Amino acid sequence: MKKIITLGLFVFAMFLGTGSLMAQSNKIEVNKKASEKTEELVKLTKCDNNQKDQIYLALQEFTQATLDLKNATVVKEDAVKKIKTLLDSKMQDILNEAQYESYKTYFEENLKNLQ
Repeated sequence: MKKIITLGLFVFAMFLGTGSLMAQSNKIEVNKKASEKTEELVKLTKCDNNQKDQIYLALQEFTQATLDLKNATVVKEDAVKKIKTLLDSKMQDILNEAQYESYKTYFEENLKNLQ
């Protein structure tokens, strides 16, 4: 009986460990993509460090949201539009007009790579 309980606890612990491992790898993937896209946008828009930090946070949130949508079983089309609109409004607040126009062109050309 002790062996069955021990085995059950071991299996339960393995399930918990696997879930946290997957969450960590997703977080690493999100941070990596956000960092890569931030560097590309910084080169393109020639923004300062404060803007760079804000862009990174916005892209990190966008990347996490799109990853969550990919993992969802049911995705509403409105959700995708809302995520894109949210990113767009954040970028408008962060960048000046010339930088925003460069970003907008970049975003339209590389939309598939951002997701």
